[in-house]
Amino acid sequence: MLVLALAILTLGGCAALCVRHSVRWSTFLGVTSAVAGCLAGLIPAGRVLLGAPTQSLRVPWDVPYGAFFVAVDPLSAYFLLPIFGLSALAAVYGGQYMLAYRGEKALGVSWFFFNLLVASMALVVVARNAILFLAAWEMMALASFFLVTLQDEDESVRDAGRTYLIASHLGTAFLLAFFVILGGGASSLDFDRFTPSSHAGLLFILAAVGFGTKAGFVPLHVWLPEAHPAAPTHVSAVMSGVLIKTGIYGILRTLTLLAPLPYWAGWLLIAVGVTSGVLGALAALLQHDLKRLLAYSSVENIGIVALGLGLGLVGLHAGLAPLAVLGFAGALLHVLNHALFKGLLFLGAGSVLHTTQTRDMEKFGGLLKRMPGTGILFLIGAAAIAGLPPLNGFVSEFLIYAGAFTAAASVDSEALGPALATISALVLIGGLAVACFAKAFGMIFLGEPRSDQAAHAHEQGRAMRGPMVLLAAGCALIGILSTPLVGQLAPVLEQVTALPGSTVHAALGQVTGILGSISLGAFGLLVLVGVVVAIRWAALAGKPLAAGPTWDCGYARPSSRMQYTASSFTQPLTDLFGPLLGPRRRFTAPQGFFPQAASFTTETPDVYRERLYGPLFAGVQKGLSAFRWLQHGRIQLYVLHIALTLLVLLLWKLAQP
Repeated sequence: MLVLALAILTLGGCAALCVRHSVRWSTFLGVTSAVAGCLAGLIPAGRVLLGAPTQSLRVPWDVPYGAFFVAVDPLSAYFLLPIFGLSALAAVYGGQYMLAYRGEKALGVSWFFFNLLVASMALVVVARNAILFLAAWEMMALASFFLVTLQDEDESVRDAGRTYLIASHLGTAFLLAFFVILGGGASSLDFDRFTPSSHAGLLFILAAVGFGTKAGFVPLHVWLPEAHPAAPTHVSAVMSGVLIKTGIYGILRTLTLLAPLPYWAGWLLIAVGVTSGVLGALAALLQHDLKRLLAYSSVENIGIVALGLGLGLVGLHAGLAPLAVLGFAGALLHVLNHALFKGLLFLGAGSVLHTTQTRDMEKFGGLLKRMPGTGILFLIGAAAIAGLPPLNGFVSEFLIYAGAFTAAASVDSEALGPALATISALVLIGGLAVACFAKAFGMIFLGEPRSDQAAHAHEQGRAMRGPMVLLAAGCALIGILSTPLVGQLAPVLEQVTALPGSTVHAALGQVTGILGSISLGAFGLLVLVGVVVAIRWAALAGKPLAAGPTWDCGYARPSSRMQYTASSFTQPLTDLFGPLLGPRRRFTAPQGFFPQAASFTTETPDVYRERLYGPLFAGVQKGLSAFRWLQHGRIQLYVLHIALTLLVLLLWKLAQP
């Protein structure tokens, strides 16, 4: 069934490409095949997660080092859920969203690469041969590159695509070294033929860099805030919601392939989680570009996942089964939760951008009156990503908290440091996330319009609102039904931790009771608020209502100029963390008794891009320019250089014993 799903996606994308100049047919074929392929792919994933045995397919092929080998085990099946689920909803959304590009772009091209991206992501998580895995990994990178650069007439888009492509290939270089060393000169690179390596620490570093680049670990994240804003919004939702999770999948798969890792591996992931979570949240808070804010927020949430993975590794090394189980459980559940609420937020942002034609939050305001459905759905996503009960973000973070407090309360001093570091980081990340999305929702939907675009905004069609409703429902259902859903993680946790099923269920059982009580209590409170609102509406039904001015506090004619801007809202935190992130400020103070103008704006570029990678790549470019004399334009000499290189390699190979 999975092979059928991949075939539907690929053939449907090719069919859309063949009719690329027909807006109607290319959209129909692209959307229909994407949804059909994703639904077909969900069937084997769901069966395995519900207890069916692992499904595998091994077919001999002419490619050296193994066979065409794919398998759907619990870990792969779990990652297939967000890949196929979010991609199907994004395809439906994109069917209407991409109509804005008609006349400018051949829509069939974008649907071809979209379907190819979904198929390659699925192939990455089911591949069981290193050659097949790397081929799917590269196909995923190239498909997403062409989607990111869809509007390649814009120089900033071309720059974003170049950054993404460089980062992707640097990560792939580390993965190539990882598989070469792990294979150890064997005749097959099938995963089930790998043997325990004595270089487990080195292999883990290579995997952490290679997969961490795709996941967006700091400081390997610089491509993410550039590529996500450049791509069409439904593609941004897929890239942020599931593409970066293939990096997390790669790290988890690495844990199942390597021998027991050294203790510092857990500490390394916790350090990465603290850095990514805190810096990602701070950078998101200081952004005024809505899609860049959401992109940096993905870095923050990947940091939360890394914290859970690090705690899990520490628990395995220390022999603390509850810590290992709860750490990995929180990380795995946050992978799914982030796909839901970040997909919802990106699609909500896309609806706003679609009607206002701007990403600048300084030009929004008052959209809740004009786009009430989008505003309420965005608010649900904002509450979920902030970790507020009874929504899904609270559940996964609670599991990580529970694991950390379990370790802190134990007598094992080996786990105390990582537990305290995780708790401190989660508290800071949670507070910054609340501030960030209070700013985002307030600047976009509350107050008065700050531009003509915002004043004339309108709600989008059902094809764009429908996927958002389903994602919001998913956020609520996981929060409300947290007790039974957390228990469904057991098969995946048994595979990742190699712990007995009874131990895994016992560890999960320690927290599901209190987790369910908190979720139901919060849900009950929301129901009570809803009842009070309904009673108020019923009491006022049929009675005349009049609107009047609010208390103007001495200002007879209030306007949007009296509202907080995105810069002024975050000024206290900008001042506090300014030395860390280096924001640029522009301030024009009011002059005279009756000032005509005053302004305060900030801009926060990526500190790693400007202070680390910028000088580094400038130095590399300067060094390579010394070899420019080789680029003389004579093809005959190029061929001669290649022939001489091949001859040297052949002689070197023949000289080997």
